[in-house]
Amino acid sequence: QVQLVESGGGLVQAGGSLRLSCAASGSIFSRNVMSWYRQAPGKQRDVVATIFNSGYTDYADSVKGRFTISRDNAKNTVYLQMNNLKPEDTAVYYCYVPGFWGQGTQVTVSS
Repeated sequence: QVQLVESGGGLVQAGGSLRLSCAASGSIFSRNVMSWYRQAPGKQRDVVATIFNSGYTDYADSVKGRFTISRDNAKNTVYLQMNNLKPEDTAVYYCYVPGFWGQGTQVTVSS
């Protein structure tokens, strides 16, 4: 059974920072690309950042320069460092490995 468990969400003021973590079951982590998605109320779920096995990263235009995705293979964990947060970043953030989703963690940014 594959499990993805997110943590690190919360309430923060605009301009603040949060770091999200996604702990993955070991059998899948090192073989897969991993991504963070987010879904705001009434909107579709969109990709935020992706990290490939090679270490190459890709970001949505709206978060470039503010968010950083990284992974620690030894800990089977992927991170999303979010800096200079804006109210429009408010959403539920999901960890994704092809075929599997985490349960989501709420990020709320107050103005």
